[in-house]
Order: sequence, then C-alpha cells, then structure tokens
Amino acid sequence: MGAWKNPILLITGIGISYLGNWIYLIALNISILNLTGSAAAVAGLFIVRPVAILITNTWSGSVIDRVNKRKLMIFIDIVRGLLVLLIPFIKELWVIYAILLLINMVGAFFGPSSSVYITKLIPSENRKRFNSIMSMTSSGAFLLGPAIAGILIMYVGTELCIIINAITFIVCAFFIYLLPNVDEKLESARDPIRWRTLIKDWKVVKEFAINAKFFFLVYFLFQGAMLIGFALDSQEVTFIKQHLQLSDRDYGLIVSITGIGALAGAFMSALIAKKVPLKMYLGVGMFLTSVGYVFFYSSYNFLTATLAFVFLGFFMAFANAGYATYFQNSVPVEIMGRFGSLAEMLQGIIQIVFTLILGFFAEWFSLQFVCLTFSVVGTLLAFILFITILLPSKANYFNETAKVVNI
Repeated sequence: MGAWKNPILLITGIGISYLGNWIYLIALNISILNLTGSAAAVAGLFIVRPVAILITNTWSGSVIDRVNKRKLMIFIDIVRGLLVLLIPFIKELWVIYAILLLINMVGAFFGPSSSVYITKLIPSENRKRFNSIMSMTSSGAFLLGPAIAGILIMYVGTELCIIINAITFIVCAFFIYLLPNVDEKLESARDPIRWRTLIKDWKVVKEFAINAKFFFLVYFLFQGAMLIGFALDSQEVTFIKQHLQLSDRDYGLIVSITGIGALAGAFMSALIAKKVPLKMYLGVGMFLTSVGYVFFYSSYNFLTATLAFVFLGFFMAFANAGYATYFQNSVPVEIMGRFGSLAEMLQGIIQIVFTLILGFFAEWFSLQFVCLTFSVVGTLLAFILFITILLPSKANYFNETAKVVNI
C-alpha cells in the first residue's frame, strides 16, 4: 500500500478538481445565460478553450520540459483558482470571456505537465491501473458534479458553485504540494525560451516522429477513431431529440446512465489491469467503443440508445486507460511536454474540422445516414488499429515493465 501513497494523493487532488470543474461548468452556463439571455453567448464559452490551445500550445511544451513539473502544476492550480474566484463579481461579458481565456491558457499547461509528472512518479508496471483509476475518478465526477450543481444552484445560486470550483483548484494544488519532486535536475537547467529555442524543440519532436514510425501509426489510428467519435458527440442531442423524438428529460437520463457505464468500465479496467495485456485495452477498447457509436446511431428508441451508450461508455474507459499508458511508455519523458502540447493542438484542429464536415453533410443528407457513415469509418480505423497491434513482431512496443524505445 505504501507504493500507492503518492498516486492516491495525486488522484485525490485531481479528482476533487474534476468534481469542481463539472459543478463550475453547469453553473457558468446558467450564469452567462442569466446575465445575457443569449444562447450565442453560452455557445461562445465552448470556443474559448480551442482558442486558448491555439495561442499557447505551440510554445507551452518547451516551457513544460524545462521547468519543475510539480511546481508548475501547483502554480497553475493557484492561478486558475484565483481567476475563477473573480468571475462571480464581474458583470461585463467581455471581461468574463477574457478571464476564461486566461484560465484556459494557463490550464493548457496542466494536461501535458501532469502526463510527464505521472510518467516519472508511477512505475511502468502500475501505470495501466493508475490510468484506469484516474478514468474512474473522472467518470465519478461526471456523474456527481452536475447533480451537486443542480442542488446547489437550486438553493444557493450559481455564484457559490463557481467559488467552490475556485476552492477545488486550491485544494488540488495542496495535494500536489504533498507529492515528491521528480525534477531535481531541472532546478539549474533553465534555458530562456526564444524563437530559435522553439524551432529547435519542434525539430526534436519531428526527429522523434521520423524514428518512431510504429508509435505514430498506432497514434494516428487511435486518434482518428477517437476524434471521429468526438465529432459524433456534437450530434447526439440532435439525434436523440429530432430523430428519436425523445424529451430533454430522456436525454438527461441517457447521459446519466452512460456515466454509470463509464464508471463501471473504469472500475473493471482497474480491477483486471494486472491480468489483461495493454494491447487488449488499446485495441479491443477502441474497437468496441467505435462499435458503440454504430449501435447508438442505429438505435430507434430510448432503450436501444441507452444500451448503446452504456456499451460505448464502458469500453471507452478501457480505450482511454490503454492509450494513456501506451503514450506514457512510448514517448521519451524528456520531450513529452513538447510532444503532448503540439499533439493536443493538432487534435483540437482535427476535431473542429471533423465536426464541421459532419455538420455540413448533415445539412445535405439525413442525420442518421451521415452519423452512421462517420461511425463506420471510425470503426474501420479502430479495426485496423486492433489488427496492427496484434502483430507478433510488435509485441515489444506494448511491454509494460520497461520503457519502449521506438526506433
């Protein structure tokens, strides 16, 4: 149990932050709607994060790889907490958007930083179970957060919900403060970030990409299938309400039950982490997740849609845990911040393109036909991924007890 003391501290801190984020998201949407009465103003909230990623992720990885990750994560959470704390006291929409942009720009550093920190903190043989538990924590927050937000908003209003999120960031920072320092050598190795530095860093990532051909094959197949799924998520409300003719209440119930499926999947993936190989998490998890999208967009009533989403959520937990572990085991930790930041930016751009293409074709053809076509393409990519990672000659790339060298 002693070996899991630090991982539990990290999971607890980030889990509390996840919970606060869901409470905050619900409250912020309602707060902006009450302030402006405009659906467009609420929709604008979902543009802020991609814009922040585009601004920061070309250079944030160079910073992440050169600074102490633990101190950076603490700084990020404290800054985010203080910025969120300002929102309830501001009544000008453009000022709120400006603060949200700053919050998301600062937050863009956290994901890649935490990925590097986790890789250094967690032994390779424990990463799959750790990532499964993290997925379970995220699913639990997804289930509890909106419910808690609904109760709090009903009795005390949106302002307190937003303040609670600010507090959860500070609490997360405190838990990270209790964790050990894994970057001692970086204290005296700080180079200034200049344009030449960025060019050099991008070249390092490019060189890794050229040498790690198999890693990138798996990466692109997995992300292709996953990003098609994310694009399909943008049409789920329209499909449920317009094609299936279900109510808002039915939609809320489907989403809640899906969360239970994801939580069950994450629990099971953590339970059997030592018994099932990584390649099965990655390959089978992604393939069955994609099949879940086919099932969902083939559904014809509440029951079939719900069963499809539970199936999808269950196996997505395996896919996410498998991918996170594969990424941590395969990307050199020295460039993980740079690679993760650039990859996140590229994924955001591709997701926006896929979503726009899907929306465009949905205007020309029936929504169900377009979504089924996209989901079949995603399933085909996932099937190719599954076959690729089962090749006996590639078994070394999924070794969980030693770091893989991708040459």
